[in-house]
Amino acid sequence: MGEHSHPNSESVVRANHKMLASVTGSFDGAQRAALHHYSKSFRGFSAMLTPEQAQQLKANDLVVSVFESKMNKLHTTRSWEFLGIESTHQHNPMPMNLNSDIIVGVIDTGIWPESKSFNDKGLGPIPKKFKGECVTGERFTLANCNRKIIGARFYSQGFEAEAGPLESFNLPFFRSARDGDGHGSHTASTIAGSMVANVSLFGMASGTARGGAPNARLAIYKACWFGLCSDADILSALDDSIGDGVDILSLSLGPVPPQPIYFENAISIGTFHAFQRGILVSASTGNSGLPQTATNVAPWILTVAASTVDREFNSNIYLGNSKVLKGFSLNPIKMETSYGLIAASSAAAPGVTAKNASFCKNNTLNPTLVGRKIVVCTIETVNDNRNEKSIVLREAGAVGMILVDPLVKDVGFQFVIPGTLIGQEEAEELQAYMITAKNPVARISPTTTVLNTKPAPEVAVFSSMGPNIITPDIIKPDITGPGVNILAAWSPVATTATAERSVNYNIISGTSMSCPHVSAVAAMLKSYHPSWSPAAIMSAIMTTAMVLDNTQHAIGRDPNGSPTTPFDYGSGHISPAAAFNPGLVYDFNSHDIINFLCSNGATPAQLKNLTGELVQCKNPPTPSYNFNYPSIGVANMNGNLSVYRTVTYYGKNPTTYAASIDYPTGVEVRVTPAKLKFTKMGEKMSFRVDFMPYKNSNGSFVFGALTWTNGIHRVRSSIGVNVVSV
Repeated sequence: MGEHSHPNSESVVRANHKMLASVTGSFDGAQRAALHHYSKSFRGFSAMLTPEQAQQLKANDLVVSVFESKMNKLHTTRSWEFLGIESTHQHNPMPMNLNSDIIVGVIDTGIWPESKSFNDKGLGPIPKKFKGECVTGERFTLANCNRKIIGARFYSQGFEAEAGPLESFNLPFFRSARDGDGHGSHTASTIAGSMVANVSLFGMASGTARGGAPNARLAIYKACWFGLCSDADILSALDDSIGDGVDILSLSLGPVPPQPIYFENAISIGTFHAFQRGILVSASTGNSGLPQTATNVAPWILTVAASTVDREFNSNIYLGNSKVLKGFSLNPIKMETSYGLIAASSAAAPGVTAKNASFCKNNTLNPTLVGRKIVVCTIETVNDNRNEKSIVLREAGAVGMILVDPLVKDVGFQFVIPGTLIGQEEAEELQAYMITAKNPVARISPTTTVLNTKPAPEVAVFSSMGPNIITPDIIKPDITGPGVNILAAWSPVATTATAERSVNYNIISGTSMSCPHVSAVAAMLKSYHPSWSPAAIMSAIMTTAMVLDNTQHAIGRDPNGSPTTPFDYGSGHISPAAAFNPGLVYDFNSHDIINFLCSNGATPAQLKNLTGELVQCKNPPTPSYNFNYPSIGVANMNGNLSVYRTVTYYGKNPTTYAASIDYPTGVEVRVTPAKLKFTKMGEKMSFRVDFMPYKNSNGSFVFGALTWTNGIHRVRSSIGVNVVSV
């Protein structure tokens, strides 16, 4: 706005706020929108505005110019860029530079404090509210904590009581919060890693590594050893973290399916207390890939599934007939020349069947036949250890591996020799070539990183699915986020699949990777809206999620794009920018949870186990499908049924929301009232959803959605119902 004649900066700021208020509609909105005030030698400001608001400002006589702030691009390692956290040119811009007093507690395998991702440059003093400590131990001193890693504790008593002394495992470990595994450093840096330029895994996925909330602080609770975490240690970690004053808890771990009942599960009990104290808990749903295997399904936990990002790691196969087959892996090794091809099934050791040899397991192959060859192997079960096959081949003298693995070909694996995964079509083409060529040869090329791939996201093949086997009226998982081929910090002493080399950053996959993405978004929301309850944060993340991929089709499931339901992805794929301003919120508190548990038949003794106090259930209890969850589930629909929900208005000006329905197959749905009129922030309104089924769903759920919209905000709730009788 050019020169100014204001006496001081405060006067400029006041005038700027006044001008901004003319387009945001309120002084408070103006203060929230403003990022910087320029007041020394000329007058101006930067603010988060919609295109319409920017146009309105342009029309103001005092304004010299209005222009959109463009980003000078950091070439990030993709997952945060895919979520829209880097970009500013979208409908609802991300409020960046959020204050850095949010503390995320990470219960995992510890942390590698020397990683560049955990430097504390630019962070202010440790928040006064933090009551935790930096517990010293093996190769971990007070100097290993800083303004980024503000607390560190470790727990092994439960583990050692159940599994024996740590020393008996003959694997690298540290009796301290130092990470000997890599997993904890990976999840912590995904949440709050500082910006680190020029990071890659041997040149793959290169770019700037960063956490989703690079200004957040980390409190580390090491409760896992050698991939296992004892309930006793987890509960101790949860107890400490709540007392230490964390704002968000992230748990990339969970029970082996089936999920135990809430009252007998340390994670469920401990996280209930966290919820009571206003701490949002984000937890991974598991990597079992099958229906009914979702874990961490309590309604006070934000349960996270995994999906792909728009990036592929191609390690292609160049055949002797000049054809190129598309392969997938994390393969940094360059093959200088072509080698002969042989099917493992044609190279069986004496006394081994062709079928057994095809799986490339120990002692099944004839070294004379596979020596100096590229060997084609197949998968016995989806849980096969794929890297082990490459170790077997290397020991037998083979130079490369082609693994026919249609199901998980998009998950990046690392091997000790050049190796790549191919799908069914490529396998057929390869087989045809090997049958017709006299001397079939091939070369496996090193991995190239391909960006902007379509369709994405897709739900990961390994991501555990609902329904929720404990309380089926609560649809689980709740949300999906990036969990396939994620690059983040690693422990240099940890074994990677290419075990010979120590790495500081590694690419791995799992719901363990998607959970910290969601934890980071929750941390940003808490920073921007400090008064929000955990349920409000859950609601904002769930109701603003996307259900379309980057080709504008419904999100499919990897590898074939097969159709998905809320049992795959919950409410959809996380959309961080939209979650900052959800419009309406489905809130609930611990009293509501108690009523919900009562309706599911909880006894006074069980409730005491959870809450620590005697609780009397209402008689009759509120039906559990009326628990004010952001999605709507009815596991047993016998004829017509009404479901109730209450929304809280989280906007400024008077507005009207109208309901629209995506009908589940065989069910008529009506919403009353069909319009909700709000006049002020914080106002609550209830509505009724009447379900009138006209067709049985034959023992499985049918799905739909309820969306409230006021022309600006879309507040979407997944619907899942099982019609037992009409």
